[in-house]
Amino acid sequence: MTDLPAGYRMVPLTADRAPAAMEFDRFTWAMPLDDDDERPPYPVPLDRSWSIDAPDGTIAAMHGSYPFRLPIPGDEIPAAGLTCVGVNPGHRRRGLLRTMMGHHLMRTAERGEPVSLLWASEEAIYGRFGYGRAADGLCATVERGAELRPVEGSDRLTVTIATASVADADLVDTVHRAAGRGRPGWVMRESTALREWVLADPPGLRRGTEPLRLAVVRAPDGTPRGYALLRRTGLFPPEGARFTVDVEEAVAVDAAAHHRLWSFLLDLDLTATVKTPALACDDPLWGLLVDRRATVPRLADNVWVRLVDVGVALAARRYAAPVDVVLDVRDDLLASNAGRWRVRSTGPDVPAEVSRTEGPADLVLDVRELGAVYLGGTSLRGLVDAGLVTERTDDAATRASTAFGWATAPLCSWGF
Repeated sequence: MTDLPAGYRMVPLTADRAPAAMEFDRFTWAMPLDDDDERPPYPVPLDRSWSIDAPDGTIAAMHGSYPFRLPIPGDEIPAAGLTCVGVNPGHRRRGLLRTMMGHHLMRTAERGEPVSLLWASEEAIYGRFGYGRAADGLCATVERGAELRPVEGSDRLTVTIATASVADADLVDTVHRAAGRGRPGWVMRESTALREWVLADPPGLRRGTEPLRLAVVRAPDGTPRGYALLRRTGLFPPEGARFTVDVEEAVAVDAAAHHRLWSFLLDLDLTATVKTPALACDDPLWGLLVDRRATVPRLADNVWVRLVDVGVALAARRYAAPVDVVLDVRDDLLASNAGRWRVRSTGPDVPAEVSRTEGPADLVLDVRELGAVYLGGTSLRGLVDAGLVTERTDDAATRASTAFGWATAPLCSWGF
């Protein structure tokens, strides 16, 4: 771990300093909270939260992590969700971020969590620490009234909408868990604090929009089958009302519920445009739209993955096709990962065999690229073509790409 500058020290975050940590987070990320806003409690477990204190005792930098169960192709695995990574602007360029990243990876390894994941504030930051962009989210701006292809059973479902409340946390969590089953990257909000955090709505964070609303799709017996968290912004130009709808989360458990939810969202009164949240590249909405060209799509990075224990992580996931490949892995931060690993699998129905080997490498890659392909959403063949992975054996990348791929596109539906 990189040494800290003289006078700086890494200390665990204690309950009495949680308010100071929240204020530090607010300052670092320029959060426009009003002084009288009711703030939700600090949601990151204190026993996984650390600050770097400056010589004067104030917080100069901070980071923490959530204990997640990360869905991966065919299974799930313990993972550390790195969060609240920030450095006070007055303490930049002193190696504090590098120190925190080394500390986080060391602690993650000690806890036996073979994978770390995060949402990146900037794409250029975390690759140098071994994180690869493992999922993409597709966002779009859709005109009101956009036509959807019909889906059987949609007309039997109903939608209600009301102001969101922390009292809705159990409903939202139940549907979120059911909808994400089998999708790599779809981590759950495991604690009560997190389940309530996503529904917290202090006025200072609304940025001129209405309070957070919750639309719920229900079956005829009243069972929730989908939901959306959204905000409208009222705009009244001379030509008439042209509201915008920002959908923060849209989740449904089956095709009919997806259709009913988006039929509702795309036909709200006074609305001109609807902005989707980051959706998986295979989300049902993209297949339902009759005229996808009429949308304004944007591809953005979603969750980033870092393998902390290469052997355990590769053995935990399933592979879509038979494969026998030797990977020569570079890892500048965790020497235990570096070297050649043989991955053998007969297909998705049985666990893989992963072992150290002295045999010749088929593919040479950095741990960053291994993280990028881990959830099955990035092509190894594409990374070879981009010059980011070296192919030593003819056709090895094509065979490995098929095995490392997965039928369901990865996505993390919420930022942490």
